[in-house]
Amino acid sequence: MHAMVLEAAHRPLQSAAVAVPAPGAGQLLIQVNACAVCRTDLHVVDGELAEPKLPLIPGHEIVGRVSALGPDVDRFAVGDRVGIPWLGWTCGVCQFCRSGRENLCDHARFTGYQIDGGYAEFTVADQRFCFAIPDPYTDAEAAPLLCAGLIGYRSLRMAGDARRLGLYGFGAAAHIIAQVARWEGREVYAFTSPGDTEAQDFARELGAIWAGGSDQSPPTSLDAAIIFAPVGPLVPAALRSTERGGTVVCAGIHMSPIPSFPYDILWGERAVRSVANLTRRDGDEFLRLAPRVPVRTRPLPYPLEQANQALDDLRAGRLQGAAVLTT
Repeated sequence: MHAMVLEAAHRPLQSAAVAVPAPGAGQLLIQVNACAVCRTDLHVVDGELAEPKLPLIPGHEIVGRVSALGPDVDRFAVGDRVGIPWLGWTCGVCQFCRSGRENLCDHARFTGYQIDGGYAEFTVADQRFCFAIPDPYTDAEAAPLLCAGLIGYRSLRMAGDARRLGLYGFGAAAHIIAQVARWEGREVYAFTSPGDTEAQDFARELGAIWAGGSDQSPPTSLDAAIIFAPVGPLVPAALRSTERGGTVVCAGIHMSPIPSFPYDILWGERAVRSVANLTRRDGDEFLRLAPRVPVRTRPLPYPLEQANQALDDLRAGRLQGAAVLTT
């Protein structure tokens, strides 16, 4: 099969012909139709997430059809359309798995990081960590839901019942979760790179009542803020814009160093917390919710062999929506 392979960090992916993987016990062989490109993929390729499996096929927002079943598969059949997320395997026995916090599993393995992912024509996945894809979505439309949507959804729940919600970094995740927030009756305030008027216009199209640069203050105090951009200085900026008792949620798996800041912008029972991975419950809840909103994604298609270009465009901030590799 054709795959785009990471041989070492800080190097472009290499186009390669590799063997089609064979599904093991409890695994599905999936013919990949679409795989969205996530900022986490950039963190892996750019060496910001340590110790990936090498060589590695990246990609963890995967939509495809079940092509073959390994032994003991009982959740899916050949021909079913499924999605594969970032969380690819957990041990089921550690304190976190036993307490409903499998996203923090001591031994978790992640798709496109420790497990080969979807920048390829086929991949294998544990049936327990696959989701049925709602019918209204095409493969390319559904792919961004598998991480941008799921992490955005978990982050939104961490923000509690905040009515005035700030979103810092208006990319793949924010453009999805803004729609959910508006559907829930919240006010959305969008923060983009300074001067990025195109992203600000995009945010307003999706219902943001205010959009401006991350160097600006919103017209009113926020009840909560979610930071999707991996930029540490946004933490004190968001705290300054957040009302007493509010929460600042750091949604990324990686962030540049957070600068020191005065205690008075944290005081007043403000909270800063991170989001780590996702749980299968998050996936089940969000994929039931998305068609009801309905969430509309903006997929930007690239052929599989142009994966490096898609990564470069994401790195440079040239995307309004989500890059999706198609086979």
